Amino acid sequence: MKAWIAFWNILLKDMKNYYLKPPNISWGIIFSISWTLMFFLRSNTTIDIRGILPGIMAMSVLFGTTSMLAVTITFERKSRSFERLLLAPINLNLLMMAKTTGAIIFGVLNAFVPVVFALFWVQLSGVDWIIVILSVLLLAVTSTFLGLFIAVSVSEVFEAQTFSNFFRFPMLFLCGLFIPVSQLPVLFRPISYIIPLTYGVDILKDAINREGHIHPAISFLVLIAFGLLLFSFSIRNVKRKWII
Repeated sequence: MKAWIAFWNILLKDMKNYYLKPPNISWGIIFSISWTLMFFLRSNTTIDIRGILPGIMAMSVLFGTTSMLAVTITFERKSRSFERLLLAPINLNLLMMAKTTGAIIFGVLNAFVPVVFALFWVQLSGVDWIIVILSVLLLAVTSTFLGLFIAVSVSEVFEAQTFSNFFRFPMLFLCGLFIPVSQLPVLFRPISYIIPLTYGVDILKDAINREGHIHPAISFLVLIAFGLLLFSFSIRNVKRKWII
C-alpha cells in the first residue's frame, strides 16, 4: 500500500466520522464563536480587542485540538478499532501523523474564528499574517501532540477529559494570556517557561500587537522541540502499551 494513500484514507475517515459531525462542529466552532463574542462584547475599546485577540486564538487552538484528539483516540482504542489500524502495513509514525492531522486542521480553523469576528470591530492593519499563520500552525501541532500524549496515557474517555483539564487550565493562567508573565509571582514564572502555550501566545502577541517579550525565533524553536518531544513520548507509549 502506498503511504500517501493510507495517510489520506485514514485522515478522510476521521474527518467523516469525527470532525465533520454536527456535535463536534457545534462544540468546536460554535464554542469558539461563543467565547469570542463573550470577550469582544465585554470590551468597549478597539485596543482591548486587539489586545485579547492573541489569547483567544490560542485558547481556541488549545481546546479545539486537545479535546478532539484525546476523545477520538481513546474512543477508537475503547472500541478496539484502533487495533485494526495497528495491524495495517503502514509505518507507525505515519499512522499517528494521519490520526493527528485532522485535529491540527481543526485547531487551525478554530484559531481564525476570533479573527473573523475581530474584523467587524477593529482594523487589523499592521498584523504580520505570515508569522500569525506559522505560529497558529505550530501551536496547533504542539497542542494536538499534547492531546495525543494524553490519549495514549489513559484508557477511558472521561480520564482523557480529566487529564486534559489538568494541563489546560493551569496553562491558561500561567502562559501570559490573562496576566503578562513578567507580572506573575516570581515563584510561578519558571513554570510559565516550560509551557508550550506561553511561546505560542507570545509569538501571536508579537505578530498582532508587537508586544512579545521572547524573540520569535526562540519561540518557534521551542514549539518545534515541544512537538517532537510530545510525539516521541506518544509513539513510545503506543509501542510499550498497545503493541506487544
